[in-house]
Amino acid sequence: MQSTIHGSRMMINESVLDLIGNTPVVDVSVLSPNPRVRLIAKLEGQNPFGSVKDRIAKSMIEQAIKDGLLKPGQRIMEPSSGNTGIALAAIAAVKGNPITILMPESVSIERRQMLEVFGAEIILTPGGEGSNGAVRRAEALSAEHPEWCFMHQYQNDANPRAHYETTGPEIWRDVPEVTHFVAGLGTSGTLMGVGRFLKEQNADIKLIAVEPPLGERVEGLRNLDEGYIPPIFENWHGIDLLDRKRVVRPRESLEMTRRLVRECGIFAGISSGASLAGALKVAGEIDEGTIVFIVCDGGWKYLSTGAYTDDLDAAEAAAEKIIYF
Repeated sequence: MQSTIHGSRMMINESVLDLIGNTPVVDVSVLSPNPRVRLIAKLEGQNPFGSVKDRIAKSMIEQAIKDGLLKPGQRIMEPSSGNTGIALAAIAAVKGNPITILMPESVSIERRQMLEVFGAEIILTPGGEGSNGAVRRAEALSAEHPEWCFMHQYQNDANPRAHYETTGPEIWRDVPEVTHFVAGLGTSGTLMGVGRFLKEQNADIKLIAVEPPLGERVEGLRNLDEGYIPPIFENWHGIDLLDRKRVVRPRESLEMTRRLVRECGIFAGISSGASLAGALKVAGEIDEGTIVFIVCDGGWKYLSTGAYTDDLDAAEAAAEKIIYF
């Protein structure tokens, strides 16, 4: 039996890079503790390389090319065991640039495999030094190899600008009734870029950062009280933009990640569970509203950690031994 496809013809894109952005939003209000508060998830895992970091990787590379800092065949370097490294490696492959990624040896195996798939050179740093150790090694290598292009996502203005120019406008277009925006605090690029854009449209929109407790680790996030303030947060006047912070413990992140997949069918990464947990805290504090939160990536890069299937105590213990930033 022959089937007929109805509807408009889809555009043929010139490059996979054209698929970055315009990610879907999904109503997950079934999880809301308050029937008068809607929860809307923005599914950034639908980007072609799997995460919200596709946006900033494209932005940073294209800006470096525009500024004459990155030339054909020139090596790119960045410390990242996570989504930024994968996105940079993928785009570098498309552009024809070699790339070196510095990562702690304690990262989940899927991260390393994805970087290898895209042809990145990987330099491992001691796991005990965490992300800061990888950053220090990258800074030393940058001094040794000034001919390399060091992206430095924590201070690169193209990071928050990508969200100001794309993610924020998409949310305003798709959810103009938004009253609160919730995202994890890592480089702070998503919060700063989206937050500034949304507040320019409606100054009453509240911006909420999710961070782990001091001294504890939640995938992809950092606590500002640990002593390191991302330059992006300072340069984009984060203190003035941010309305409040909500602390989310590692166990809460795992629990909410499991709820997302089991109750909504959204197979997300662990930091997405943290964002959901923060959104639920806000939903329980307000009378009514519409909360948009970021689902940063998919869960496939975390399967080896047992985050979705192991006993919760075991999954929590395993998560604390793995660096995800």
